[in-house]
Amino acid sequence: MDIKRTVLWVVFSLSLLFLWDNWQRHNGNASMFFPSANPTAPAVGTAGSSGAASATGNTGAIGATGSDVPQVAGVVGATGTAAPASAVPVDTAVASKGETITITTDVVKADIDTIGGQLKRLELLNQRDTVDPTKNLVLFDSSPTRTYLADTGLIGGNFPNHKSTFVAMPGARTLDNGNQVQLVLESTQGGVKLTKTFTFKRGDYAIDVKHTVTNEGTAPVTPSLYLQLVRDGNKPEGEQRFVNTFTGAAVFTEANKFQKFAFEKIEENKADHATKSNDGWFAIMQHYFVSAFIPQDNAPREIFTKKVATNLYAIGNVLPLGTIAPGASVTMDSRLFSGPEESAVLEATAPGLELVKDYGWLTIIAKPIFWLMTKIHKVLGNWGWTIIALTIMIKLLFFPLSAASYRSMAKMKKVTPKMTAIRERHKGEPQKMNQEMMQLYKTEKINPLGGCLPIVIQIPVFISLYWVLLASVEMRNAPWLGWIHDLAAPDPFYILPVVMAISMFIQTKLNPKPPDPMQAKVMMFMPLIFSVMFFFFPSGLVLYWITNNVLSIAQQWVITKNMESKS
Repeated sequence: MDIKRTVLWVVFSLSLLFLWDNWQRHNGNASMFFPSANPTAPAVGTAGSSGAASATGNTGAIGATGSDVPQVAGVVGATGTAAPASAVPVDTAVASKGETITITTDVVKADIDTIGGQLKRLELLNQRDTVDPTKNLVLFDSSPTRTYLADTGLIGGNFPNHKSTFVAMPGARTLDNGNQVQLVLESTQGGVKLTKTFTFKRGDYAIDVKHTVTNEGTAPVTPSLYLQLVRDGNKPEGEQRFVNTFTGAAVFTEANKFQKFAFEKIEENKADHATKSNDGWFAIMQHYFVSAFIPQDNAPREIFTKKVATNLYAIGNVLPLGTIAPGASVTMDSRLFSGPEESAVLEATAPGLELVKDYGWLTIIAKPIFWLMTKIHKVLGNWGWTIIALTIMIKLLFFPLSAASYRSMAKMKKVTPKMTAIRERHKGEPQKMNQEMMQLYKTEKINPLGGCLPIVIQIPVFISLYWVLLASVEMRNAPWLGWIHDLAAPDPFYILPVVMAISMFIQTKLNPKPPDPMQAKVMMFMPLIFSVMFFFFPSGLVLYWITNNVLSIAQQWVITKNMESKS
C-alpha cells in the first residue's frame, strides 16, 4: 500500500492547521484546539480591570477646575508607599486647550501638549504608513478615530498631573546640528512644582523623561509619580489578510520575566502580570512597533492596568517618591522608547525588551534563523538575496538526509508498476494487498515514509521563517528586485505564487505516481491549491519556498538520473 502520499498530505495539512490555530490564539481569539485558554472577550463597556474608572471624552483633557484628581482612600500616606492605581487621574470632558510643542529630530517628530505635558502625537520619520506609503507612520495619536498617548504626573495630593497646565521653557525645538534637543515643562500646584524634562537624541527612539519634584510649600509632602501609556483597543490599520498579529500590553520584571496580555484581558479584569517590582518596564505592543516606559532601576513601583473608558486601556507604574521636606527636591529618571522593533536596538535599550518581537511558539528555531539572516544581510545588503542564501545554507545542512529521502522516492518510482499490479491483483483483499506491498518494500529495500522527510524537515523551518518575516520590522518595506518592494507583504502581482505552483507541479511529476487514481488527481491539484493559499503569504516566505523547490528539483533529478543509469 502506498501510504507515503497520504501521510505527506496529512502531516503538511495538520501543520498548516496548527499554524492557523496559533494565529488565532496569538490574536486573542478562541483556539480550535484549546478553547478554554482563550475566552471570548465581553462586549465593550463591561466592568474594567483593576483600577478601572468610568470616563467620557478624550484622554488628556482637563476638567473645569483644571485639576481632576479623585479623592481616593489609601492615597500615599506617611510611610511613603505607592498610591493605588485607582488614584491615577481619569479623564473628563474637555474644558481648555494648551499649546502644542513640536520637537523634531532625524527619526521622530513629537507633539507634546502643555496641558499635562502629554505626548499626544509621535511621527516616525523613517517608517512609511501602512495604508498610505507616501506618508510617515504616526504611532502616538489623539485624533477622533485613534487614541495612543503617554501620560505622567503626581498623585498623593493636589499636585500637578497629566491634566494640569504646564509652562514650556524657551529653547531649541529641532535637532539641527546638535546631538540632542530638550523640552522643559513646569507646573506648580498645591505648593509642589513638577518639572518635566524631555531629552531627544540623534538617531534614538528612546526619549529621556526626567521628573523633578520640588516642595515649595511649608509642610512635608509625600507624592508618588505615575507613568502610563493609554491606547484604544483597535488593531493597526492596513494589516494584510492572514497577518493577524498581537496588539496589547506587556510587562517585564526580573522576577516574573516577560508577560503579555491582550486588551480583552484588561476588559475582563483578567490581565495576569506582576503587581510590584523594583525594576523592569511596561509596554504597549502592536505589529512591528512598541512603546515602552522604562523607569530607573532600584525604584519600588506598583504595576497597574485599567480600563479608562469604552475601548480605551492604560498600563503604567506608580513610583513613590518618599517624603519631601519644604524646599527640597527629588528627581526620578525614566525613558520612553517608542519605535520599530529592531532586534539590536531593543536589546541595547533595556533587558528583555527584545522579547516584544514575538516569533511565536517556534522561537527556539526562529531566533537563530534571524541571527543568521542578519549576518548574511551584512554581506549581501538585500533581504531578498539573504533569504535565498539562507535557503541554500539550510538545504546544504540537510543535504544528506534529503538525499536519502530522494533515493527512497526514486526507488519507489521504479517499483510503481509492481505496486499497481499488486493493487489490481488484490482489489477485494486489502489485507493480502498490504502484506504483498510490505514484502515488496522489504525486497526492494524501500522505506515507504522516506519521501515524506523533505517536507517534514521543512515544516518547522517554514513556520519559523514565517514568524521571522512577520515579526521583523527590518524586512518591512524591504525590496528584493523588480516588482517586489516589500518582502513582508504579499506579491502584488501574484507572480511568485504562480512560479511556486509551477515548481510544485514539476516536483509532482518527478515523484512516483500514486497507484490510486484518486490520490494521483489530488496530488496534481495540490500545486494549484497551495499557490492560491500563498497569494496571501509574505512574498519573502514564497521566495524561500520557491528557492527550496528549485534546489529540491535539481537534487531529485540528479539522484533519479544516477539511479536510472545504474539500473
